Amino acid sequence: MRIIFWSLVGLALTGLITLTVFTWHALLPFPPDLTLRDSTVRKVQVLDRQQHPLTITYQNDWNIHDYVALHEIPKSLQHIFVLSEDKRFYEHGGPEWNARWHAVGQNLFAGRIIRGASTITEQVVRMLHPRPRTFWSRWVEGFEAYRLESQFSKADILEFYLNQVPYASNRRGVVQAARHYFDRDLDTLNLKEMAVLAVLVRSPSRLDLRYGNKDITPSLSSLADRLLAQQLITDEDHQQLMHADLQLHQADLPIQATHFVNHVYQAQLSPNNLPVRLHTTLDSDLQRKVQAIIDQRVHDLNDRNVHNGAVLVVDHQQNNEVLAWVNAGNFLSHDVPASQIDAIITPRQPGSTLKPFLYAMALEQGWTAATLIKDAPLSESVGTGLHSFRNYSRSYYGWLRLRDALGNSLNTPAVRTIQYVGTDMFLQQLRDLGIKSLTADANFYGDGLALGNGEVTLVELVQAYTVLANRGLFQPLRFLQPTDSTAPTATRVLFSKEASSLIADILSDSDARRLEFGSGSLLRFPVQTAIKTGTSTDYRDAWALGFNHRYTVGVWLGNLDQQPMHQVSGASGPALVLRAVFAELNRLHETAPLYLSPRLVSAEICRDNGLLKTAQSPCSSRLEWFMEYNLPDDSEPLRLAHTTDKVQHIALRQPSDALQMAMDPRIPDAQEAFALVLEQPLPAEQGQIEWLIDAQVVGESSLAQPRFLWPLQRGMHQAQARVLLSESGKTLTTPSVSFVVK
Repeated sequence: MRIIFWSLVGLALTGLITLTVFTWHALLPFPPDLTLRDSTVRKVQVLDRQQHPLTITYQNDWNIHDYVALHEIPKSLQHIFVLSEDKRFYEHGGPEWNARWHAVGQNLFAGRIIRGASTITEQVVRMLHPRPRTFWSRWVEGFEAYRLESQFSKADILEFYLNQVPYASNRRGVVQAARHYFDRDLDTLNLKEMAVLAVLVRSPSRLDLRYGNKDITPSLSSLADRLLAQQLITDEDHQQLMHADLQLHQADLPIQATHFVNHVYQAQLSPNNLPVRLHTTLDSDLQRKVQAIIDQRVHDLNDRNVHNGAVLVVDHQQNNEVLAWVNAGNFLSHDVPASQIDAIITPRQPGSTLKPFLYAMALEQGWTAATLIKDAPLSESVGTGLHSFRNYSRSYYGWLRLRDALGNSLNTPAVRTIQYVGTDMFLQQLRDLGIKSLTADANFYGDGLALGNGEVTLVELVQAYTVLANRGLFQPLRFLQPTDSTAPTATRVLFSKEASSLIADILSDSDARRLEFGSGSLLRFPVQTAIKTGTSTDYRDAWALGFNHRYTVGVWLGNLDQQPMHQVSGASGPALVLRAVFAELNRLHETAPLYLSPRLVSAEICRDNGLLKTAQSPCSSRLEWFMEYNLPDDSEPLRLAHTTDKVQHIALRQPSDALQMAMDPRIPDAQEAFALVLEQPLPAEQGQIEWLIDAQVVGESSLAQPRFLWPLQRGMHQAQARVLLSESGKTLTTPSVSFVVK
């Protein structure tokens, strides 16, 4: 018997040692911090500038976005959970062995796990170290519960539990559960809602309130009785808890900014180093107001076939921070075609919105706001054909000052200006301004680049306009709020303060746009604001760009499927949106005039010729601003392409080499003619022009009228012109140009 006894003792010791060793090796370490700040981020949460969520995600392993400190969780909610899940939580050291042995007996008798008897600490262990629900797992979890309580305080453990306890629909923690079921913050929950959250953790999927709440009634009643017995609630509270209606509410994001969030994800995130949260510059309140404005305007213009629109608002005074990024309609709207396409980053033809940058370049190269530019019909060669440039209104005003040419957004002066500046130089400047969508070379766009024959995006246009608004300084748009580790953004000067502020002054001058828009139009804002509109071919795009002392705003209206609108121009469509947005912005801060460089000097000039007004030359006058080194005098107007005695060579503008023309069958042949035109500039002295076709003189005109109508004849021809100068006796001859008439 003694041998048997000691054998049994030996076996027991061996089993105990073996159990101890296996238990010891089964124990897993805990993280150094129960807030799990260093846990892997699968999906970033995006916040606006006031910390309001722009996204909600449940794809992460842990609740890292809605984690709250224990002191921010109502005491009543803490007491309810402790009583419901582990009434001796503050007394035990981790596991409750008496309850455990009782549960083990029940489980052994049933042959399966039917009762857990887990403390809150053990539930935390199970969340941190998930294992299959077996007797061995329960054994190991008991010892790990001891270790957890030796490493962390009760407050740490309860805080983790209330933030990470699982609920239905991948929600974790009481914050996410309260929003999921009640769309409420924790401090607004009533007693019944708190009790419901405590009951639901017992079986989150089976007791999911979204599928009916009948199953929770017995558990809720039992919990209410226990709360009353512990004197944690009053009789009145008990009655309210049992009989008050439980109202479920769908939780929705407070603001719609899906397109903005997508752009931030794509442009600002590195997949190798995802932060927990992105703190953006977006202003949710402004986003909501601008959304209502653009939605209403698109709705009002539906009968004119306008179905899409977009608005971008930037605070150029505050590091070019993006405040609103709005597309008309909801992201998944069935009422708005192509609502999932972000119109802010979709290339479209910009119409006249590029002209301010062209004229700014001309100012940098010696022009002034009083420089005279000819506004008259103009044709230019395009490949083997001719393209005629016309003004939007089909009206022409002759010689105009640069201020009026830009203010009235006239086309032919802009084409003459790009011929002076150079298409290749203008294209490079646009790219420096951030317009990267213009990927072809200068020959592809030609002079039409001045009128917007390329395609650009709204975000690129607004970026470019911030340069004019910010005294000629380029600074990239900012989407994220800076942190201590944020590197300073690179800036560079693209225009002088004088040129940029002079362009801004012209764009804010209602008098300068009176010829085409009238002086009392929608473009006359109560606070000084630089405004430029644009309309693309066939009314497919309507634009309005503007900036005041602090904000830059861009508006686009059109159809993302390229359908034309019904005569909706930049001045009639998006201008009203621009006006409404600036009205909202001006409520936020004190208004101020636009910046005007102190190095600009003013002078009174004659409106008709740009000369200084003198007592000897009375005229209709106005005040004009000039760079101090470039004041006009009172003797000779500063004209673009004015004649000069320095011209040594001449050339034909029309026809261009290899031009192909066709006779119009609808017009009698004898009445069809083509204009032979000399290229400007021309010599200043008087003279005659001989027009030659196939080496034969077909007509003459004076040098003051460098144009001749030649009756069309079918066939291949050679064209030339000879200029006979009266004073110098020189003869200048153009190179021969070949063309075809079919």
